[in-house]
Amino acid sequence: MTASVLGIQTLNRALLQRQLLIERADLNTEQAVAHLVGLQAQAVNPPYIGLWTRLNGFRLDDLESALLDRRLVRIALQRSTIHLVTADDARKLRAVLAESLARTVKGQFGRAVEGVDLGELVSRASELVTAEPLTFADLGRSLAGRWPQNDPNALAQTARNLLPLVQIPPRGLWSNSSAATHTTLTNWLGRDLDPDAEADEYVLRYLDAFGPASVLDMQKWSGLTRLKPVFARLGDALRIYQDDEGKELYDLNQRTLPAADLPVPVRFLPEFDNILLSHSHRRRIMAEKYKPLVFTSNGIIRSTFLIDGFVRGRWRVDRTRAGATLVVEPFEKLSSNGRSELAEEGERLLSFVAADAAQRDLRFEPV
Repeated sequence: MTASVLGIQTLNRALLQRQLLIERADLNTEQAVAHLVGLQAQAVNPPYIGLWTRLNGFRLDDLESALLDRRLVRIALQRSTIHLVTADDARKLRAVLAESLARTVKGQFGRAVEGVDLGELVSRASELVTAEPLTFADLGRSLAGRWPQNDPNALAQTARNLLPLVQIPPRGLWSNSSAATHTTLTNWLGRDLDPDAEADEYVLRYLDAFGPASVLDMQKWSGLTRLKPVFARLGDALRIYQDDEGKELYDLNQRTLPAADLPVPVRFLPEFDNILLSHSHRRRIMAEKYKPLVFTSNGIIRSTFLIDGFVRGRWRVDRTRAGATLVVEPFEKLSSNGRSELAEEGERLLSFVAADAAQRDLRFEPV
């Protein structure tokens, strides 16, 4: 039986729906973070904006209190980047990704830690950060006391990928610029990694948040490899489609797809939003010609806005003593309706990110 072919417009609407971007969801912060399988969080503020744009009534305190209460944590996960996840997912996903994280750090720092007993390194790092939360700089210096011939940063980064380390508050609180300090996940949560965590559940949850998608898409997002057997093992739980290039796409059997012409609102996305990082090709959300305008050479993924479901420009907030200005930079000429909707949503965004500003303004840059 020939698989149904899904066009870009259908894939776009499905992605927006699952990413809670067609209608703001009535979920609490933990439920949303769990559904999204985490938010990329190497910068502090983007997860707050990402949740604001997806949830009804989201407040800064909703995320801050969850971090302080240890219901949410910041930890290196997929693609070896810091993600904001629930405490349960930190235990599950870190276990599933352990091999991938070890492989990543070996490729990056293997030569720099030659001669180091990695088991001893992990044990020593665990003792140090359990006794006192440490920055990577402090951890590296302490580890270099045992291995003076090796680069301190390489020692700390290797420990970080081999040992589940969480960034603890005040890092992660809104606009907090303090250096990240770390302790072990076990010390912070009082629980170890989940020994029963499996890649099967990880795949199903990825598809629920980002599908329909290919095996390569899942591998691109997660950093895992050799996932084809996992998809095959899931068998009847999955439905198979094709995209317009003939690539095989998988989805959850119980998931239905929205109409390709479903109206969608303007949305502002933060830096590093996973919606731009979760497929091997970004056609379903952004034209390839815009990639150089969003992805910088030093690894920054800029804040963007969506019109009719696709990236049409980027934005930033300029702060001065007098106030805050939302600067909107379209990549193409905007319709009058698009400009009007951006202005309305932009005012709401400014009220959220610059609530303390005495004056708030919005400026459109020329195309």
